[in-house]
Amino acid sequence: MLVVFKGSSLKTRKSSVRGRKMIEPIGNQYVVARPVYSANAFEEEHKKKHRYHKTFLDHLKGCCSCSPQKAKRIALSLLPIASWLPAYRIKEWLLSDIVSGISTGLVCVLQGLAYALLANIPPSYGLFAAFFPIIIYFFLGTSRHISVGPFPVLSVMVGTTVMRLAPMADPAAMDFSNSSMSNESLLNEHKVMVAATVTVLSGIIQLLMGLLQIGFMVIYLSESLISGFTTAAAVHVLVSQLKFILQLNVLSYSDPFSIFKVLNSIFTQIEKTNIADLVTSLIILFILFVVKEINQCYKAKLPVPIPIELFMTVIATGISYGFDFENRFKVAVVGKMKRGFQPPITPDMKIVEETIGDSFSIAIVGFAVAFSVATVYSLKHDYPIDGNQELIALGLSNIFTGSFKGFASSTALSRSAIQESTGGKTQVAGILSASIVLIVILALGFLLEPLQKSVLAALALGNLKGMLMQFTEIRRLWRKDKYDCLIWIMTFIFVIVLGLALGLAASVAFQLLTIVFRTQFPKCSTLANVGRSNIYKNKKDYSDLYELEGVKIFRCSSPIYFANINFFKQKLIDAVGFSPLRILRKRNKAVKKIRKLQKEGLLQVTPKGFICTIDGLKDFDEELDNNQIEELDQPINTADLPFQIDWNADLPLNITVPKIELHSLILDFSAVSFLDVSSMRGLKTILQEFIRIKVDVYIVGTDDDFIEKLVRCEFFDDEVKDSIFFLTIHDAVLHILMKKDYSTAKFNSSQGKGIKLDCTINTYGGLHNQGCKVPIETKF
Repeated sequence: MLVVFKGSSLKTRKSSVRGRKMIEPIGNQYVVARPVYSANAFEEEHKKKHRYHKTFLDHLKGCCSCSPQKAKRIALSLLPIASWLPAYRIKEWLLSDIVSGISTGLVCVLQGLAYALLANIPPSYGLFAAFFPIIIYFFLGTSRHISVGPFPVLSVMVGTTVMRLAPMADPAAMDFSNSSMSNESLLNEHKVMVAATVTVLSGIIQLLMGLLQIGFMVIYLSESLISGFTTAAAVHVLVSQLKFILQLNVLSYSDPFSIFKVLNSIFTQIEKTNIADLVTSLIILFILFVVKEINQCYKAKLPVPIPIELFMTVIATGISYGFDFENRFKVAVVGKMKRGFQPPITPDMKIVEETIGDSFSIAIVGFAVAFSVATVYSLKHDYPIDGNQELIALGLSNIFTGSFKGFASSTALSRSAIQESTGGKTQVAGILSASIVLIVILALGFLLEPLQKSVLAALALGNLKGMLMQFTEIRRLWRKDKYDCLIWIMTFIFVIVLGLALGLAASVAFQLLTIVFRTQFPKCSTLANVGRSNIYKNKKDYSDLYELEGVKIFRCSSPIYFANINFFKQKLIDAVGFSPLRILRKRNKAVKKIRKLQKEGLLQVTPKGFICTIDGLKDFDEELDNNQIEELDQPINTADLPFQIDWNADLPLNITVPKIELHSLILDFSAVSFLDVSSMRGLKTILQEFIRIKVDVYIVGTDDDFIEKLVRCEFFDDEVKDSIFFLTIHDAVLHILMKKDYSTAKFNSSQGKGIKLDCTINTYGGLHNQGCKVPIETKF
């Protein structure tokens, strides 16, 4: 009979549960009646199903097999546009995509020009970086809302690589068809070649990662690491734009501590500042921040965010042209902008050899940022994205962009926010924004020639507010998780001091080190029964506790492996209050002394204890600890003695062995997910030491795979048996109680032979022996 509680009534139905009863009474309490299960007993009663585990060959066959359905699925995954474009709702979405595309396209033009300065190449090449990625992503991308193109952090990373290699260029050795080019033009061409080569190489890395299905690597960049990295990169962007705002001739550095060298160079020539550029930049920055705050505060009421960047660019260009700022105030302007596209180029293999590390960092960061933003919008609008397909899309985008003299792209947070907030539904908005960029490249580029570079620098800094405000993350992370806060701070410091590429590598290494540190020094605790129920909690956290005499419950909350097995052992020794190895050696040493005394007739045994026939006993075999240490570590052998030794009683004169009250040790391994071979040996040694001093050890909470691995590694022997495993802590505790009752019953003549001892939990959660009087409905 099975009584099931449902709502406020009881329903009764027949159920064959192998003759057992399970009762769930009314209220928020329950009673479970079942046998005490060890792992072996549970396996015998509940047979496991045989499962076939696929081998590597099976997976390989599955990958190589082909069917019409699989071919269609692969085709749709590689060309996502074939999935969403046929379902495009023209009447509902087209107008929104047009408005969004135009708004985003105007921002793309300005950010392309501004971020080209971060990449240390002429501004006109930024338009190529704003155009080609959108076209490729339209066909291959899986996100419907992100706007791909230049991203300030990637632009700075490219610019760092450009300045590291550009000074190495020898203009006289470069082969250009126009021999009348100035050295500056030759240097600019070399910078463009470096940026393009790095972009193509990073695209190839992303493409290979996508084809090899290893997009999971981005999981090693945590949210805290990305936040700290982008904040530090924003500081690099800020410092790199100061030379354009102040119009100073500042050398670029790419080695560690480069940001401090740039600041030193700026402050040493601060008196050479161009006041016109500085005033223009400050005015534009002030207006940008004010209008962006208005956009943020009234975003629910504004149909479209105020395109303040566009207004400022038009006004600044008009004023610069009308008042001839270039000649009157000697300001730096965008200068000549060539119409149309540049012919494609092939990467320089010499540059490839020197920029593999930089390209890998750019590929990882670019994908991490794009995938993070895409994930946010996919969750918001409820559609799936594919990380590996995103890698393929971004990789091909960078390959095409680099081939046409652009630089690395990802997605800018502000640009994607504009595309989504202005009503963009699909990448049709993206293709329309690319059309705006195309118009500027082909026809309107010359209108931007009088624009000051300081204006572009101010526009770039105006978009850094979101990243710089991430400093507030420190306080939030400190309250929530100290390790994540430390990762943020160290990432920021590494990137500021070492630079973007080396800083990212050091940050990832530090983050992984924190994981090792957390598992190397896990939180271990001693548990006790709370409320005399089947619940066991840390004894330091509760006052209403019940501990069985002579039983210790120890919990480890992390995997056990080679790096933390010694820490685990020390924590266990601290928890039980003694070293089992020391007790074992003391007892073996005592047995040797007792055996020698007994053979020499100096020791007699009476019902009241030992009687030593000599007054004093010299410690004549103290050297055993050193010369026969391995013998002292073996199991205690008292078979040749005519008596049993009670180690908690008084021993003969001068023979002292520490007394212990512990008789059972329960190890809660419910949080131990794996055990390596090295730690397996250490764990077995620990278990043997306790077993050899007559302390029963039980391991609870492990899954079947854990035990199967121990079997494969031949962990069990005559001492450490597989019967030590129990399903739960309470199973092990009840087993200990029954074992103690049975041991007592062997010496108690009043106990009947047919009595079967068992325990149950009553309605109030308390422990009772089966022989106790309990309500009839709780018995089983």
